[in-house]
Amino acid sequence: MMTHLSLDPLPNHAWRTPERHRIAEEPTLPAHRPSRLPGQAVAIPERPESPDLPEQIRSAPDSTGPRPTPPTGLERFNTVPADEAERALLTCCGSYRWARRVAAHRPYPDLDSLLAAADEAAYDLTPGDLAEALACESLTLLPAGAYSAAHTALSAAHAAYESRFGHVFVICLDDTAPEESLDQVLAEIRSRLTNDPDEERVQSAEELRRLARGRLSRLCF
Repeated sequence: MMTHLSLDPLPNHAWRTPERHRIAEEPTLPAHRPSRLPGQAVAIPERPESPDLPEQIRSAPDSTGPRPTPPTGLERFNTVPADEAERALLTCCGSYRWARRVAAHRPYPDLDSLLAAADEAAYDLTPGDLAEALACESLTLLPAGAYSAAHTALSAAHAAYESRFGHVFVICLDDTAPEESLDQVLAEIRSRLTNDPDEERVQSAEELRRLARGRLSRLCF
């Protein structure tokens, strides 16, 4: 017996489209997606939803650089108006001519240059400038806790000095330990009472110069 083969057409869904036609029909990927190699699957991660942040948090900062360094005391001294600089200088030395001269030579590149200019101006003080500066000085303060006998001795020494020279006694104690300052002041007053007025004027001018240096260094530190 012969078997008859069925020649009925296959259902439409059984027909296979040639591979080249099927590939051509694939949609083109958007340009922003990564391309894939043949046979390699590419996973596109989903972008997580960002929470609603306040606008000032999401905004980029104005500057990502380092914060500016605050100006030093010398930089401020170099840039303030002349009258303000002179007022600051008068707290270091009470001579107006000295203060105007030091202020006029700004700006100074460093503290040493400023101190050198202050020294030069101090060496040129006239007797009138010196008297003006000495009138702005006050009596030497005693260290905290000094006993009453020390106050009595120092007051008597100051009175004798002012009676002889007509101005307060000035001394720079920047290099003296606090516990030794009282003995140093008393010893210096007694020693300088033996000077004549011209000698003491020179000594007082030197002490004023040293005082101005120390005060100016602390002012512009």
